[in-house]
Amino acid sequence: MNRAKAGSGEGGEPPVATRTDAPLALADLLCIPPGEPMFTYDALQTADQGRLRQLHRTYVPFSVLVGTKYEEEAPPPAPELYVALAELNHELHFTEYVRTRMPLPDQAQALRLPEGVPLLHVIRVTLAEGDKPLALEELHLPGDDLELSFRL
Repeated sequence: MNRAKAGSGEGGEPPVATRTDAPLALADLLCIPPGEPMFTYDALQTADQGRLRQLHRTYVPFSVLVGTKYEEEAPPPAPELYVALAELNHELHFTEYVRTRMPLPDQAQALRLPEGVPLLHVIRVTLAEGDKPLALEELHLPGDDLELSFRL
C-alpha cells in the first residue's frame, strides 16, 4: 500500500494518501475504467473545537498524473490539489452533486450523529478544459443544521 502524509486543513486528522482501485460509480464520474488505480485521501475535518465535523475523501486517478512530477509520488490533497493541478497547466472548473441520505454506522460514529439525522453527501468533480475529469471529492456532513447557498 502506497502512503504519503499531507496537510490537515482547519482541524482534525491529517489526510494520508493510499492507493485504491476505482469502483464502478466513481470510475463513471471520472471517465476512467473501473479498477484503475487512484490516490485516495481520507480526512476527518473539524472546526469550532471539534463541534463541527465532516468526512472528506479525495480521489486522483493515476492516469491524470502520467508524465507529471506526481507520477511517482502522491499529489497534495484538496484544496492544495487545485494549485498543483493548475501548475500542470490545467484550467479548472467544477461540477457538484448534492444529495441527502442516512449515514452508514461508521459515518454516524465519526460525525457523532444522533440516530435519525441524515447526511449531506456532496460529490465535487474537478474538471479541466474539455470537461476532462481530473479528481473527485466526497464530503459527508451532518444534515440536520445545514444551509446551502449557490450563486447563479
